[in-house]
Amino acid sequence: MPIKTTLEQLEEVQEAISALMSGQEITINGKKWVMADLSALEAREEKLLSRYHRENGGGLSVNYGLPRRD
Repeated sequence: MPIKTTLEQLEEVQEAISALMSGQEITINGKKWVMADLSALEAREEKLLSRYHRENGGGLSVNYGLPRRD
């Protein structure tokens, strides 16, 4: 079984959130899912979004530090 990309995982989580919000069952890889924990899905979505932005060089990166004298 090939490893899914971050984008593929993110799409699956967002699909699950949409189905949950509309009160529908979802089928992923032939398995039916009826109940889900919305807070867990949202936390996973945030983690995947963060990873996706890092992988694609998106977002600002600020590095605060003190200059060092050798």
